[in-house]
Amino acid sequence: MQLADILSSLFPAGHEMTLADGLVTGWGRLDRQNRIDLIGIADKTYPGVDEAIALAGHILSVARRPDSSPLLFLVDSGSQRMSRRDELLGLSEALAHLAKALWQAEHAGHRTIGLLYGGSAAGAFIATALACGSLAALPTAWPEVMDLPSMARVTKLPLATLKEKADTTPVFAPGLDNLLATGAIAEVWDPASSLNAQLAALLAKPISLDPRAQWGADRGGRPKAAMIAAEVERLALLHG
Repeated sequence: MQLADILSSLFPAGHEMTLADGLVTGWGRLDRQNRIDLIGIADKTYPGVDEAIALAGHILSVARRPDSSPLLFLVDSGSQRMSRRDELLGLSEALAHLAKALWQAEHAGHRTIGLLYGGSAAGAFIATALACGSLAALPTAWPEVMDLPSMARVTKLPLATLKEKADTTPVFAPGLDNLLATGAIAEVWDPASSLNAQLAALLAKPISLDPRAQWGADRGGRPKAAMIAAEVERLALLHG
């Protein structure tokens, strides 16, 4: 599903979108009365310091507005751009700034919804799609926090061992089904149905405490995370 088709299905009442150097900005109409701000990364772009700062600036401009319009973050990226220049300029700090800008928008009353329709990986995935208040995906999405060859280099474990673990443990494995099982993705949308209706349904759900660990337990992808977090909270309150 191409970006133009996604936008048409999301916003049958109209939208305006600018795509420049792999970055998306614009707005769309949820219906005749309500609009939503658009931002995103397209065309498998690898975001570096410049892109992270530009995206964060746009998000903060939304956060400063007194209205409560939602923000939809469209994601089809590579991993973060790990060039020498970007690393020397503080790429990790720029990506952290981007993630905190999304938190600021959410805190200011602007729901942040990520829509992963293509690829994304590593720090770029964490600072964009995963940093949104809610994350939906299309079946074409291919997320990975870290690909297995890179994980093998970092952990010093044989690639064959990691592939074996990925077959049974979703936290080791890339791909949409595995990220859904861990609770990272709220829901997968049906591209054959109205994306506008599916977005409206997600926005209509009440905001609650972060449910991702519980989703991971319910879906079998992270069976212990919610239990451990609850126990840590209980002990902190008991001895605090």
